[in-house]
Amino acid sequence: MTTLRALECLVALVEHGSMSAAAESLYMSQPALSHQIASLERELGAAVVERKGRGVRVTVVGHAAAAEARIALRAAEKAVQVGKRTSGGDDADAGQLRISCDETMTAWVLAPVLRQWRSRRPEVTLDLSEFTSANAMAGALAAGGTDIAVGPRPTRTEGHVEVLGREDMVVVAAAQHRFGDLPTVPITALADEVFIHYNPSNGMAMWVDQLAAQHQIVLNPVLRTFSPRTAAHLAAAGMGVTIVPASALVSWPNGVVRRLRPMVKRDVIAMVAAPSDTLAQDFIADLHRRGVPNTTWPK
Repeated sequence: MTTLRALECLVALVEHGSMSAAAESLYMSQPALSHQIASLERELGAAVVERKGRGVRVTVVGHAAAAEARIALRAAEKAVQVGKRTSGGDDADAGQLRISCDETMTAWVLAPVLRQWRSRRPEVTLDLSEFTSANAMAGALAAGGTDIAVGPRPTRTEGHVEVLGREDMVVVAAAQHRFGDLPTVPITALADEVFIHYNPSNGMAMWVDQLAAQHQIVLNPVLRTFSPRTAAHLAAAGMGVTIVPASALVSWPNGVVRRLRPMVKRDVIAMVAAPSDTLAQDFIADLHRRGVPNTTWPK
């Protein structure tokens, strides 16, 4: 079976472009690196490099294998980090947490907890990535690219799931829109309006389409955007109506905001790659204590 050292040699070769530079970066001799590459080629049954004169060129097979090798190396590094943190050693409170978050929930849910950790646990390095798709976050979690993902529930995930709360899905329209005279907006009423929809790369696009299909209505998109925050402000400006999660309204649009009828909510969850990780456990506990904000809107 291929060793992590052989995969490390392949990645170094791809990144540095030469046997000598790759060997130097790994503090090993060039013959030792060549031996690792040859071992990997025997395992794959294909060449990962082509020797040309005094140089080499990485093959298509080599580049494809290197892409997966990077994932394996990150996972191995993560395994060591988790082992160190859960072993109860002197540095158990130190380490790194890689956190992914739905873009609308960063300020709404995550920021207060991040600020608390920065103040009380400065020895922990926090890395934040924002996403527009819960499925993309679940993929990053499965690939070892993140430790905790906070957002709506994805279509599918193999990670451990903690439900933090629920958030309203609401309609936004211009200040003088007829929806302003209604306490709530029937979902079927959206069929009579031009609609500000979402780019397919945003998970909201599929969610809105499924809601429309469930209530047997056809929406009339006037344009599409990547961001619920942008959709809210476009709707408030009179471009059409839209549906956004409550978390997108941290920056208040100057328009009408109404709950749907029947009321629609979605789960706010945290997905965890390694539930036994002490740092992850502590961070999730703080998210639970903070909870999902209660949101109210002016009439």
